[in-house]
Amino acid sequence: QVQLVESGGGLVQAGGSLRLSCAASGIAFSINVMGWYRQAPGKQRELVATITPDGSTNYGDSVRGRFTISRDNAKATVYLQMNSLKPEDTAVYYCKSRNKWGGADWGQGTQVTVSS
Repeated sequence: QVQLVESGGGLVQAGGSLRLSCAASGIAFSINVMGWYRQAPGKQRELVATITPDGSTNYGDSVRGRFTISRDNAKATVYLQMNSLKPEDTAVYYCKSRNKWGGADWGQGTQVTVSS
């Protein structure tokens, strides 16, 4: 059974930092592309960041330079370090795993709220 469990969300003031974690089980974590996406109320889900099995990263334009994605294959966990947070970063953040056949699994999401 696939499980992606996000944690680390919460309320933070603008300019602050949060670190999200996504613990995976039931997947071949070390060979999957892992990613973070977010969805704000009334908006479409958007890419935040992805990381390939060999550590190559990709970021959405709105977070590049402020957020950092990383992974620990031994712990089957992917992280998202979020710095210089802005109110517009407020959203539910979702963890996604994509396997080599294109199949995807999603976590349940964790709320991040940035106050001005």
